[in-house]
Amino acid sequence: MANLKEIRNRISSVSSTMQITSAMKMVSAAKLKKAQDAITAMRPYSDKLTELLQSLSATLDADSGSKFADQREVKKVLLVVITSNRGLAGAFNSNIIKEVISLTNNKYANQDVSFLAIGKKANDAFKKTNNVIANKSGVYDDLTFDNVAEIAELLMEKFVEGDFDKIEIIYNKFKNAATQIVMTEQFLPIVPMQGVSINTDYLFEPSKAEIVEQLIPKSLKTQLYKSVRDSFASEHGARMTAMHKATDNATDLRDQLKLTYNKARQAAITNEILEIVGGAEALNN
Repeated sequence: MANLKEIRNRISSVSSTMQITSAMKMVSAAKLKKAQDAITAMRPYSDKLTELLQSLSATLDADSGSKFADQREVKKVLLVVITSNRGLAGAFNSNIIKEVISLTNNKYANQDVSFLAIGKKANDAFKKTNNVIANKSGVYDDLTFDNVAEIAELLMEKFVEGDFDKIEIIYNKFKNAATQIVMTEQFLPIVPMQGVSINTDYLFEPSKAEIVEQLIPKSLKTQLYKSVRDSFASEHGARMTAMHKATDNATDLRDQLKLTYNKARQAAITNEILEIVGGAEALNN
């Protein structure tokens, strides 16, 4: 019966795990709805603002270009790595880390690469390299535009002061609960849209250059906020999917263990009956 006791303990353990993963799935599903609504509502505004900025930037003279569009020889690169603070989300964090390692070893193999971590998983992955300039994992404690804007201001300051020649953002773009797309977007310098012209005769007040100068910081802050929001929604989608699969696997394992337990119990009962019958036959003889 020792074998049966071991199987019962395993059934109990798997059932407890199944309850935990099922609860985590429901929590992530509830959080996903709110995060999905937020990023869905924000995307049209962010895309239109970026389109407007690129259209205006493309029509400016080279001499009136913004300090944020300064194209320099790329020697120092800053990668803004956006992950989550917690695990149990499938390949959500590992995909980002793999992409960053690929960029470091291939695209920027000859450049000095540093990291800014948004998320504890990113900080844990790259802190041993001693190239993490800042860990902004606390932004998830109160995910607001103002808190993310402070990070964007830090990035703009680092670029303007010449600490870095190029800044890129690596994050998961939310498509649906089961699909997250790894994105790499250039943050700075701003690249004007090529081949764009404004044919309509608009009157700009103040000047077009001043409008662009005011739009650029706002657009950059919005771009980073959208990226963090995308990653936040993707995290809950990935965790909900991972916990759903874990619950299904635990259910299958529990059913298999119950079947094994019933077979072993039946065999033990059969052996006891045979022993009783054999003993009775021996007494009769």
